[in-house]
Amino acid sequence: MEDMRYMIMERERRFFSPYAFLTENTRGREIPIEPSSIRTEYQRDRDRIVHSQSFRRLMHKTQVFLAPVGAHYRTRLTHTLEVSQIARTIARGLSLNEDLVEAIALGHDLGHTPFGHAGEEAMQECFSPDFTHYKQSLRVIEKIENNGAGLNLTWEVRDGIVNHTGKCMASTLEGVIVKYADRIAYINHDIDDACAAGILSAEDIPADLIKVLGKTHGQRIDTMVMSLVNASKDRPMITMTDEIQSATDKLRAFLFEAVYKNPIAKGEENKAKELLMQLFHYYVNHPEAMPDTYKTRLGTEDTVERCACDYVSCMTDRAAIEIYRKLFVPEVWRGR
Repeated sequence: MEDMRYMIMERERRFFSPYAFLTENTRGREIPIEPSSIRTEYQRDRDRIVHSQSFRRLMHKTQVFLAPVGAHYRTRLTHTLEVSQIARTIARGLSLNEDLVEAIALGHDLGHTPFGHAGEEAMQECFSPDFTHYKQSLRVIEKIENNGAGLNLTWEVRDGIVNHTGKCMASTLEGVIVKYADRIAYINHDIDDACAAGILSAEDIPADLIKVLGKTHGQRIDTMVMSLVNASKDRPMITMTDEIQSATDKLRAFLFEAVYKNPIAKGEENKAKELLMQLFHYYVNHPEAMPDTYKTRLGTEDTVERCACDYVSCMTDRAAIEIYRKLFVPEVWRGR
C-alpha cells in the first residue's frame, strides 16, 4: 500500500503545471509524523480538518443571516463546502494541487466567531482591534483544537488559511485560489439567500453586471471561474480578466449596500454583539467557568482575556444564545 502514496506524488510530477506546489516540497509540520502509506500530507490535512470539532461547529454558525430558521439559508459550513468545490474546479482547470487547495478551503473559516462578522467586530471591541477571523482560524488549528494540542497541519495549509482574505497573499498559487474562491462563493450565495429572504430580487442587480456576469447563480459562478482559469493558464499567478474582475468588484460593492448594510438583514447584529461582549466579560471575571480546553494555558501562555476570547469565538450561534440565557436571563418561578 505504501506504493500508493508514491504513485500519487509521481502523478503530481508528471501531470501538474510547473507552477503547482508539489506535495513532496512541503515544509512539513511543526511536529514530524510518520508518512501515511496511502495518503499524501495534504490529504491527511484535509481529513484532520473534516474530523475536527471546529469543522462540525460551522453548521451552526452564521454566514449572513443570524441563526436563520429556514433550512435552506447558508451557514458557515455550507459556505465552506461551496468554497471548496469552486476552488477545486479552478485548481483542476489550472493543473494545480487540488489536495492542497481542498485542505485550505475546508479550514479557512474554522476560527469564525458566532454571528458572523458581527461577532468578529464584538471581539475587536472587547478584546483586541487586531482580532480577525483568519488569524483566529490559525489559532484554532495550532492552539485550540484537539484539547489544545492543535491539528499539526502542514506549513502550506496554515499559510493559505491565514492569508485567505485581506491584503496578504498566500505563498502558493493554491492558497491564492482559495482567496478568489471564497469571494466568488459568498458574492453569489449571498445574492441567493438575500433573494430567498425577500431583501433582494434578481431585478435589483444592475443590468450591466448581469450582462457581463450572467443572470443566474450558476452562470455568474461559471463566468468568474472561467475568467480565472483563462487569465491564469500557464502563468505563475492567479488573476481574472479585467472585465470580469471589474464587474465582480462592482457586484460586491452593490451587495455591501443592498445586503450587508441592509437594516432588515442586519437588524439583530447590535444585540448579537452585545450578547458576545457580555459573555466575554463574564468569563474574564469567572475564568473557572470556562471548559478546560480554553483555560489550560491561563497564567502561563495566555491572559484570561485571550482565553475568554477563544472560548466565546468558538461558540456556535445557538450555544452563545443558550449560555447567555442561562447566565443572564432569570427563569420564571413555577412552584412545585
